[in-house]
Amino acid sequence: MRVLYGVVGEGMGHATRSRVILEHLLRSGHELRVVVSGRAARFLTEKFAGRPRIRVEEIHGLHLKFEGNDLDVSESVLSNLAAAPEGVKKNLEVYARVTADFDAEVVISDFESFAYFFGRAKQLPVISIDNMQVINRCRHNAFVTDDASFAFQLARLAVKAKLPGAYHYLVSSFFFPPVKKPRTTLVPPILRPEILAAKRERGEHVLVYQTAAANADALVAALKRLPQAFRAYGTGKSGTDGNITFCPFSETGFVDDLRTARAVVAGGGYSLMGEAVHLHVPMLSIPIQGQYEQELNARYLQQLGYGRHATVVDVDVIDAFLRDTDTMQHALSTYVPRDNGMLFGCLGELLRHVGLDEPPPPALSSPSLGSFTPPLPSNLADALGDDEDDDLTDPSGLRPPRSRP
Repeated sequence: MRVLYGVVGEGMGHATRSRVILEHLLRSGHELRVVVSGRAARFLTEKFAGRPRIRVEEIHGLHLKFEGNDLDVSESVLSNLAAAPEGVKKNLEVYARVTADFDAEVVISDFESFAYFFGRAKQLPVISIDNMQVINRCRHNAFVTDDASFAFQLARLAVKAKLPGAYHYLVSSFFFPPVKKPRTTLVPPILRPEILAAKRERGEHVLVYQTAAANADALVAALKRLPQAFRAYGTGKSGTDGNITFCPFSETGFVDDLRTARAVVAGGGYSLMGEAVHLHVPMLSIPIQGQYEQELNARYLQQLGYGRHATVVDVDVIDAFLRDTDTMQHALSTYVPRDNGMLFGCLGELLRHVGLDEPPPPALSSPSLGSFTPPLPSNLADALGDDEDDDLTDPSGLRPPRSRP
């Protein structure tokens, strides 16, 4: 099958998990055209250089600006507006090129709009694979939404507007709230092969991952006041400063430090969080303020007992977290690690439906799901309300795809 695959370029998590799915699709014999922006374009271009049946096209995408650990909304808007004319021109050129030499049969989008609109324009089924849709397509408890209800509703509306009416939504998650919409399937975290091959061997060092420069400075100052040994990635530095070893980028080194870490201190990015949960490594998450998806990840991490959530870098918060890692380790021991087989089975089922020109199924029946029942601790279940969703059916998504030559 000919698949147009869209990958959002903001953050590298989308690229690393898309690489896993693209490799699977190639092994399954599909022909791929990938549209991707930002740093993710460079990453995927290098990963698939010279490979048959796949071509990567770089497109223009939106990007975010930050002030320290806060999302700078006004600067983000201004920056994207300034880049819009050239960006639109570039994307129109890619659109014309893909239309001319790639007769796509289905679109898969990792929260990426170019591929989605291409699919809509060509009347093709669009399959969504990402972690963001959990915000809109699941029911959440009061702990997640209570003291940030406006932020939650704003984030939910933004996610809802991103890929409306998709053929199906495959949602990757390490937490499993009740699904409230049809055509939605929760699957465990999408993991790169290096993580799947890693064996947990707890050591005493603490892995630190921080890319925001201003936040990194504050974090380093806090870590110097603690007795533990820290291995820090993402700061752009190398060498040793007291109890902190600054590590240059190394995928092998990072995975080894993660699997042997006593704990992790990082932001609120979903990919690293999912990897830490899979490997049973406790994590302190300090999400970017104003980026609600990261906030939601961190809140669930704490509610499940897998880690802690902090709003600011604080030496007392880090110290308290490190003193309580044994409790978190016990909670993590109840999480059953899984490979990507469930996702691949569900995706295969969807592609078979598309290939037969069938309407989207409201739920999947792939054997890969087995007896999988997403865990829901009783304290979460008791907190769930009965809020009715205002969009339980998307008529545009329930229409069968039009026949294609």
